[in-house]
Amino acid sequence: MENVLRPLLVVGGSLVITLAVGWLVDLLLRRADARHHETPLWGLLRLCRPPLQVVLCTALLSTSYTQIRLDLVRDHRTGIGRALALVLIAASAWLVIRIAATIVESSYARYASASRDAARVRRVRTQVTLIQRVVTAVVATVAVAAMLLTFPAMRTVGTSMLASAGVVGIVAGVAAQSTLGNLFAGFQIAFGDMVRIGDTVVVDGEWGTVEEVTLTFLTVRTWDERRITMPVSYFTSRPFENWSRGGIQMTGTVYLQLDHSAPLPAMREQMREILRGCSAWDGRDWSLAVTDTTPTTIEVRAVVTAKDADDIWTVRCAVREQLIAWLRDNHPYALPRVATAAAVPPPGVSLPEPAAAEAAAEADRAADREPAPRTGRG
Repeated sequence: MENVLRPLLVVGGSLVITLAVGWLVDLLLRRADARHHETPLWGLLRLCRPPLQVVLCTALLSTSYTQIRLDLVRDHRTGIGRALALVLIAASAWLVIRIAATIVESSYARYASASRDAARVRRVRTQVTLIQRVVTAVVATVAVAAMLLTFPAMRTVGTSMLASAGVVGIVAGVAAQSTLGNLFAGFQIAFGDMVRIGDTVVVDGEWGTVEEVTLTFLTVRTWDERRITMPVSYFTSRPFENWSRGGIQMTGTVYLQLDHSAPLPAMREQMREILRGCSAWDGRDWSLAVTDTTPTTIEVRAVVTAKDADDIWTVRCAVREQLIAWLRDNHPYALPRVATAAAVPPPGVSLPEPAAAEAAAEADRAADREPAPRTGRG
């Protein structure tokens, strides 16, 4: 009877205690969340309940499984203890990572709700994302190392590796030079405020928005929904355009090639009407002026403003499309034309009449078609 009740008490008692503690912790967190509406920390900490229960249950079993007096447990005591230790280490790492992610997410949420500067919010978001990734990588590495050290054979290997750590470190440093360069470049980007998540950038002639920043690579989402992935060292070693740095407001230009007779005052009035009906225009500024001229056309530049890169593209397309349509319907003479006229000969040189010139050209063609005289026999 004892052989049956003792395992039930050990395992069942551990599960009951785990469930009771998990329920009590969740109750306290819900009450704290209801009292403190200014921060989402307590509500987010409720996500740590599963790893906490796994840690608690594993710890209780690790300290009490030896009380189970069964032949199966006695014969495999070492294996059971090592398995419980591995689960405890993994669950503890899970709990630490979840707590760190909760604190980081709560801090970012409070800062984002209190700050009105979108650029600073994106900067903090980039930094906390990289910090969270670093914490996750460090905790996971320590957990794996701790799990490996629970095996006696791995302890011997570890001692041998420490003896040759200098040579291994030099070889690893040379082999991982590119990876380490990207790693340090990631920290430089995060804390140097070079580029942030959500920034509009132009890299290698591609216009897009920074979607993800990690310790080694950066992803840019282009306007046509493509993703360009490049190492973060690109942004520390090459020039690039960051349209969001120093503010997201932008100024755009539209160039038109028109005839010299284009009605510029009427075009300015029409452009004013176009901008009034365009919701993407922010109303800050606009202008229309002739910026260049050629023997056949003039270059007209229209300048518009918008609150961000997406709206400036919309305003430019609307101004270009509607101005061309207005000129086509109301002032077609203002569109570029190809000028043709009779050639003017130099002084003292007379050009042949068209009829005489055509007759001479026909005679030349006939002479080319006439077969040559045949000579010799045959």
